[in-house]
Amino acid sequence: MRIQHVAVVVLGTAIAAGQAQQSPAQPQKKVEFEVASIRPSAPITSPNVTAGVHIDGAQVTCILLSLRDYIRAAYKVKDYQIIGPDWMAGARFDITAKVPEGTTQEQTGEMLKSLLASRFGMTFHRETRELPVLALVTAKGGAKLKESPKDAEAEDATKRPVNVVAQSNGNSTVVDMGGGASFSVGNNKLEAKKVALPVLAETLASFNDKPILDMTGLTGLYDIALEFMPDDFRALMIRAAVVRGAVLPPEVLKLLDNTSGGDAIGVALEPLGLKLEPRKASVEVLVIDHMEQMPTDN
Repeated sequence: MRIQHVAVVVLGTAIAAGQAQQSPAQPQKKVEFEVASIRPSAPITSPNVTAGVHIDGAQVTCILLSLRDYIRAAYKVKDYQIIGPDWMAGARFDITAKVPEGTTQEQTGEMLKSLLASRFGMTFHRETRELPVLALVTAKGGAKLKESPKDAEAEDATKRPVNVVAQSNGNSTVVDMGGGASFSVGNNKLEAKKVALPVLAETLASFNDKPILDMTGLTGLYDIALEFMPDDFRALMIRAAVVRGAVLPPEVLKLLDNTSGGDAIGVALEPLGLKLEPRKASVEVLVIDHMEQMPTDN
C-alpha cells in the first residue's frame, strides 16, 4: 500500500480546516476568478508525490486535488458533510487561476464556489441529518498535551499567503500548512505541530469511516505525536484510501482483517489524555444534486 493516498487525504483536510481557522464565515459579495484553467491531474505513477494549493497575490495554483477537496475548501465543510457520487473522491484536477485585483484571501472560497457552479454545473441543497459520530474528548485525569511555543508572527495567517503543500516519498508524507504548522505521516506515526484540536479531529476522521468531532473545549495549538503498531498503521492507511474513494484489490483489503481497526486511534490517543466516544450529532450536510464529471472548456 503506497503512502501517497495519505498525502492528498491529509492535504485536503489541512486546506479545509486551515482556511476555516483563518477567518470566520462572513457574508461576501459574489466574486469570480478572472481566468481559470482546469485540467485533469496526471496519473500517480510514482510514490514520490507533491500535491498542494498555493495562493499568492493574483495567482492560485492547485495540484492533484479531488472535487471533494475543492468543495470542502469552497464551502468550509468536512468530508462527511458532503453527500454526493462516490466518483467525486477520485476525480482529481489541477487548477490555475487569476485572482481579480483588490480581492482578499478570504474570498478564494467564494471564487471556488463560482468555479464549481459554472464549470462543473454543481448544484446542491442543504439538509440536517442525525449522524453517528466519534467525539474527541478529554479522558479522566485531563489532557496531557504539549502546547506549541507562541509565535505571533507565524500565527497571524491573514498576513501571509496560503501555501499548503504535501510531499510524499513513498514511505512518509509531510504536509506543510505554513506558519510553522505541519503534519507528518510515516514510520507508524502521525505527528503534528502547531495544530488546533478541531484540525486534528478532522485529520483523524480521514482514517475512519465515521466523523470525528472535537468536543474537548480546548482552544490552544499543540505539538502532538500518535504512535501505532505496524499492522494497525498499515490498516489505517488502507482505510484512508477506501474512505477517499480508492478502489483497492481484494488482497489489499484482506490486510484489514485481524487488526484493531478504528480502536487503533483510541489506543494512540491514550497517552495524550484524550479518547473517542461514540455519540450522535445533528450535522448540516451538502447534498450534491448535480455535478458534471468533466468541466466545460477552459
